Amino acid sequence: MDHLSDGLLFLALALPFLGALVAPLSIILLDRLGSVFLALFPIGGLAILFQQSAQVQARVPILFGFDWVPSFGVRFAFRLDGLSFGFAFLILFIGALVVLYSGGYMPRGSKRGRFHAFILLFMGSMLGLVLADDLITLFIFWELTSITSFLLIGFDHEREAARRGAVQALVVTGGGGLALLAGLLMIREGTGLSSLSLLLDAPDAFRTSGIFVPALLLVLLGAFTKSAQMPFHVWLPNAMEAPTPVSAYLHSATMVKAGIYLLMRMFPMVGDSVIWATVLPLFGGVTLVVGAVLALRQSDIKLMLAYTTVASLGLLVMLLGIGSELAIEAAVLYLFAHSLAKACLFMVAGSIDHGAGTRDIRALGGLRLKMPVTFAAAILGAAAMGGLPPLFGFLAKEEVYAATATADLRGVLTTIAAVAGNALMFAVALLVALKPFLGPLPSGMRRAHETSPMIWFGPLLLGVIGLLAAIFSQTTHKFISNPMSPPALDGALAVDIALGFHWGPALILSILTVALGVVLFLRAQRMRSGIAALLARIGWGPDKGFDQALRGLVAIAWHITNRLQPGRLDIYMRVTFGVIVATVWITLVWTRSLPAVPEFPRLFFYEWAIIGIVILGILVVAFSASRLTAIVSLGIQGLAVALLFMLLGAPDLSFTQFMVEILSVSILALVMTRLRLMPADRRPWSKIVPEAGLAAAGGIGFGLLLLAVTQRPFDTKLAEFYETYSYTIAHGRNVVNVILVDFRGVDTWGEIAVVLTTGAAILALVRIRATKPDGRHSRKRRRRSGELHP
Repeated sequence: MDHLSDGLLFLALALPFLGALVAPLSIILLDRLGSVFLALFPIGGLAILFQQSAQVQARVPILFGFDWVPSFGVRFAFRLDGLSFGFAFLILFIGALVVLYSGGYMPRGSKRGRFHAFILLFMGSMLGLVLADDLITLFIFWELTSITSFLLIGFDHEREAARRGAVQALVVTGGGGLALLAGLLMIREGTGLSSLSLLLDAPDAFRTSGIFVPALLLVLLGAFTKSAQMPFHVWLPNAMEAPTPVSAYLHSATMVKAGIYLLMRMFPMVGDSVIWATVLPLFGGVTLVVGAVLALRQSDIKLMLAYTTVASLGLLVMLLGIGSELAIEAAVLYLFAHSLAKACLFMVAGSIDHGAGTRDIRALGGLRLKMPVTFAAAILGAAAMGGLPPLFGFLAKEEVYAATATADLRGVLTTIAAVAGNALMFAVALLVALKPFLGPLPSGMRRAHETSPMIWFGPLLLGVIGLLAAIFSQTTHKFISNPMSPPALDGALAVDIALGFHWGPALILSILTVALGVVLFLRAQRMRSGIAALLARIGWGPDKGFDQALRGLVAIAWHITNRLQPGRLDIYMRVTFGVIVATVWITLVWTRSLPAVPEFPRLFFYEWAIIGIVILGILVVAFSASRLTAIVSLGIQGLAVALLFMLLGAPDLSFTQFMVEILSVSILALVMTRLRLMPADRRPWSKIVPEAGLAAAGGIGFGLLLLAVTQRPFDTKLAEFYETYSYTIAHGRNVVNVILVDFRGVDTWGEIAVVLTTGAAILALVRIRATKPDGRHSRKRRRRSGELHP
């Protein structure tokens, strides 16, 4: 790749972020037309990506990026191949339509600009995620999608439900993101490879590494939380508290597909493992069936679509777990069909809510004449979702059944799950497409009306594209299906399914699905009541479990905080020094550094004299009857250290130590005399003995640690470095001063800041006036301040 192409690809990645930067001002200046202007940013990025489509179709990955943190081997690196191109197309194309839709859907006001900025920030984060090649870069964009989705889900933050949905989504997906980070770091350390490209080129490096099982489970946990697999699915339905454009974009076409993208990307490396082939079909099949059942239980159109999204994600995970060529082909086709259909239907739900004033399926009817364009879009979207010809969803469903219909036990179970899930989703699609529009018009909806073109244009276009993609299937396969399949399957695969009569098990299963879906549609009310009764009898679910887990976490944190932070300084000191002493002793024992017979260094007579002074000072501090005497005696240790520096040939360091010690003792004595404290420490022996034992354990532990360190061979590399470069780099002959001022200049600056902060605190203590136990100033001081008259 040349520099111009790299620059253009970076521009495509940056365009959504640039759009977010100018979004508020664009909406203020251009009002509704601002959405049209902002939609040009993703369209521009899409145009740049299509310029590279020839190389993508040739299955030649395009790598671009630069070193970011070279000392840790981290690159800001990206990879454009068929898989990332397909996801990028959905992100940018549907994103542009959602930006237009938002312009008509969101009410006028100052929040519209902020909302568009959040949508574009999420778009850029999701685009960076699917293009990222470096593992750390992948994680950063992964977490950016969680943060921006939190802002979008909780956009109407005045409502408690919106706040709860946003927090729940952030906790679940953020927790999964931490698991993903741990897995990616284990992969980096275990294989020595830091990018997806390197891992794809050497797939055995991960499979044969010692960290394969734990790293894979952590990566799967991250993918399952992001793509709403049971029992982590609860955040997705609750995220429907977000405005409808958010649901149409994040929770159908993009964010929930991030986990699917990661699984597709990892498939060439781990797709043939037993863990993969066991865990994915199990979780995917359960998510498919349970999600579809819960969808039929709902009466709010957005919630119905949300649970069918959960079910569809389960179907995709199940197909990836099957892992055959047909299964991967079916996953690619179903991914594309589902994104188009579900984004279309979510926009239809918003249009119905905007035009009729409600999304409750039980209160809707007869809108076909009031909202004909929305009705047409709903028919196209529901037909694609139900897998009816001649929509692209029909091709995807045929491939799904061709992949699952095998003679083994796993094939039978996955086929049953696929038929049951698709039939339930088809019934929901019929409810969404027909119930609001057919039948008599309720009396309360006489004022229902068709929405503005900015609202109905997006869903209608997506529905038409779902139709054209099937009619011109070879073109779709050329640009989308075929390029996406090889990276997922790790081999060339020609997708050639087209509209036509394909007699076989797949067609029979499709007919069975439609028949069951129609029956369920006709008995929807009875099914809804039965499912509600079953859920009421069960009583508990993951959503309630999430609330219980959070309450338990808060309760545990409250008890720990009250125990560890009761507001008493003596407890803080005991805990702090206890942890330090325990760390020292654990280190000595764990590393077997504890010398059996400590080899005490040979000392000169004056060094023994200094040790004697130190011991004398310690005894005076310990047995002093007066606090002031103890404070003054405490300075003996520091003065002894200063004297040792002087005898060892460091007079400047000795002088600094003298000054610091004298200043510390003076300030401490000044503060202690100003505070109302007892003259002596009169604690009982029950408190003195444990603290004396802790102090002795600390002194002995540090002494043994220093003896163990000094008995090791001395490494002179650091000393030689300072000696060599102190004058040539820092132009100073005093090595100690150069280390403090130049090499450790930032540390010294931090120490100065600490001293200043401590000085401010000391000044506040010194200015405190002595008070009586009842809090009143002494009469003498109050007279001096003029508060009392003689």
